[in-house]
Amino acid sequence: MRDVGASIAWLLPFGLLVFAIIFVPLRILDAQGLPRYRALRAELHEVESENARMRRQLEDLSVRVARLRDDPEALERIARDELGMLRSGELVFQFAE
Repeated sequence: MRDVGASIAWLLPFGLLVFAIIFVPLRILDAQGLPRYRALRAELHEVESENARMRRQLEDLSVRVARLRDDPEALERIARDELGMLRSGELVFQFAE
């Protein structure tokens, strides 16, 4: 009787070890395992890069807005260059190139 109990006591840990050796790699290599983890990591890297680019763009726009609020010359330059506005009494001469 003692031999049967010892066999069962030895068989259970051995069976769990075999199960783990087979099951864990299958779960890791499954489509929801390691490949998904790598894809999510790559996506996270892309999102972080995009966030950094957008933060820089936001900082540039904030500086531009501050200049427009505080610097009348910057405001006039944008009105002239981008909107084509003129002061009253100014004439525009266009020359053919």
